[in-house]
Amino acid sequence: MAFKEKDRGKHDQIIEAAVKVFAKKGFYNSKVSEIAREASVADGTIYLYFKNKDDILISLFEEKMELWIQRVGEAIAEVSDPLEKVRAFVAQHLFMIEEHKHLAEVMQIELRQSSKFMRRYVPVKFLEYLDLIGKIVEEGKQAGVIREDVIPAIAKRAIFGALDEMLLYWVLAKQPKYSLEESIEQLSHLFIDGLRARKADGGQRNPAQPAV
Repeated sequence: MAFKEKDRGKHDQIIEAAVKVFAKKGFYNSKVSEIAREASVADGTIYLYFKNKDDILISLFEEKMELWIQRVGEAIAEVSDPLEKVRAFVAQHLFMIEEHKHLAEVMQIELRQSSKFMRRYVPVKFLEYLDLIGKIVEEGKQAGVIREDVIPAIAKRAIFGALDEMLLYWVLAKQPKYSLEESIEQLSHLFIDGLRARKADGGQRNPAQPAV
């Protein structure tokens, strides 16, 4: 939907209000009227921008993922070494929880519990986000610094899955045992050491490797 500048401001206002309400009360326990109250708009105004509460959550997910794509993309673009790009990706992904705790809670908990209706649409922005990791892996393979037998389609989901679990831990833990910096360092080492090319690779592609 195309918005005028004024309308875009109202749309974003509703999205930010939804983040706070969903984080506080949970998606299923939240009412559109509560989102409207938090956004300081009339209940009917919500329906000028969204079909229903489900549409608000899906829009929230897609729009926030677009912002993450932009932010992470800018961070990894500043790094030339593909392995260091992995570290930059990890750092940016995890730092988001520190800056946007309510959003992280909604993304990690409410979306998981709402998987029934989330299956009705194609998560375009999420797939683009995964592709950022896949492109790093492919770039590293071409540069000879990432193992030839690593399949980007598998690697990107494995890396995201580990980061996703760490974010969930940080959202749920009242007093996390590890600092964010420790988590970034540990995960970066695990990913980089697992991806790094060995001399034994010989630069030869595994003929049994599926096409990506």
